[in-house]
Amino acid sequence: MRVTESSSQYQDLEKMGTVDLLQNINSEDHKVAPAVKEKLAAITALVDQIVPRMLEGGRLFYIGAGTSGRLGVLDASECPPTYGVPHDWVVGLIAGGDAAIRKAVENAEDDPEMAWKDIQAYGFSELDTVIGIAASGTTPYVIGGVKTARAKGLLTGCITCNPESPLAKAVEYPIEVVVGPEFVTGSTRMKSGTAQKLVLNMISTTVMIKLGRVKGNKMVDMQLSNIKLVDRATKMVMEATGLDYAVANELVLSQGSVRNATEYYYKNKG
Repeated sequence: MRVTESSSQYQDLEKMGTVDLLQNINSEDHKVAPAVKEKLAAITALVDQIVPRMLEGGRLFYIGAGTSGRLGVLDASECPPTYGVPHDWVVGLIAGGDAAIRKAVENAEDDPEMAWKDIQAYGFSELDTVIGIAASGTTPYVIGGVKTARAKGLLTGCITCNPESPLAKAVEYPIEVVVGPEFVTGSTRMKSGTAQKLVLNMISTTVMIKLGRVKGNKMVDMQLSNIKLVDRATKMVMEATGLDYAVANELVLSQGSVRNATEYYYKNKG
């Protein structure tokens, strides 16, 4: 039996009080970060392959179904506003299409040909990377996608929560974060989903830093899409230049980003 499908270590959940339920869930959650830490070498190996490809124009695709697919879409969708990159630099694809983000599309994950068709809609090159995300490591949509991608010369990796899975065997750079049985048997949106989210955070953040989208520790290319972010950007420019709020704010609004505002200031200073 797969680890992700093995029986919960807790019995008679319906008889537990609220405090016990929450404490036990939290206790299980504490197992996730150490499991991710054990896979830092595998994550490093994949990131160090992705970065040089993206520096040459490659893109990063996430493919998944259900919770795994939604997590990939989430991570990809947050890269443009956070780092100011084009929407096709990091692409999240979910079995069943965008409708499956909100509502499950039955049987979509069972088609081993569909993921590659979804990727082809964006075009592809050998500089691209495809990361398959599947807690079980057995999802046909994901396995079929990475197998075809690898055969076409793309870099392939995966994030799964079972050891020695078919998915891990299908890619060049597997990341297998084994977090044990779920609190609710088989509910991989819990610890497995948390582990996948942590790994995705690590991959995309590290890649973006290495692509030059962070300066110091600041998101200098973030999109100024609301009042909060304009205020944050203004304060970043104040810190970098010593300008007062009003002048820094005007500079941010006219230049469109923290990076541009700061560079404009130092280019025209004096």
